[in-house]
Amino acid sequence: MKIAVTYENGEVFQHFGHTEQFKVYEVEEGKVVSSEIISSGGTGHGALAGLLAEGGIDVLICGGLGGGAQEALIQNGIQVCAGAEGNADEAVEAFLRGDLVNTGANCDHHGEGHSCGNHEGGGCGNECRTEPIIQGKNAGKRVRTHYRGTFNDGTQFDSSYDRGEPLEFICGVGMMIPGFDKAVADMEVGEKKQVHLMPSEAYGEADPQNVFSIEIAMVAGAKDLEVGQQVYLQAANGQPVLANVIAKDDSTITFDMNNEMAGKELNFLIELLEVMDAE
Repeated sequence: MKIAVTYENGEVFQHFGHTEQFKVYEVEEGKVVSSEIISSGGTGHGALAGLLAEGGIDVLICGGLGGGAQEALIQNGIQVCAGAEGNADEAVEAFLRGDLVNTGANCDHHGEGHSCGNHEGGGCGNECRTEPIIQGKNAGKRVRTHYRGTFNDGTQFDSSYDRGEPLEFICGVGMMIPGFDKAVADMEVGEKKQVHLMPSEAYGEADPQNVFSIEIAMVAGAKDLEVGQQVYLQAANGQPVLANVIAKDDSTITFDMNNEMAGKELNFLIELLEVMDAE
């Protein structure tokens, strides 16, 4: 297994998209056997995901990142553990012990984070892919949008308007959840559109097999976990698996490995601000 850490002067660098270096650790049987420092090459969020994927990275440990960046990594088969800080070597050791808690996308990008897997705007993010997988006049082009996301009861779960920062992505290449991507594909600049997405157009249905309970004593660090936290568990094959803590009592803890938005109908107000060439 290979673990990459956003890196600066021995510490976990706190912004994935602006990191100039990664420290890459080679892990065998749960132990670090070697490490090296590589340059990010000054590339952006999506390209960084491609860079790490090309390097065979299995896990990224970082400080902060947006939802779109997280989804780009997930789409490239890279598991993310965000919210780390302090010494990079110690963060890796904590991850391998199962003690490093993942805070999830924490730079507040819903659109970025709403793709096929996080939870906001729709970011599924893979800027390394340039061939559109949907049809529409904006497909394959870089677009800038504002959006507001709500559940059916009117509760808002994300808003680029509130952050004052539009969401930018390449339309139609899989960076966003399918329904969000398709809605933008045929919009005009300046147009506002309301869309209602069923789970199949967003994060899919929740799988009951991804919810399980285990004795606290069987999971390292479980006694310190609280309901609502995220943590990486180690699967039987040694690979880390992201899980949400959904229940806990004196003896057992219950984890849910489904995406927190799985099974939910989502509503978006989308405003298309600009359409540009992808390059």
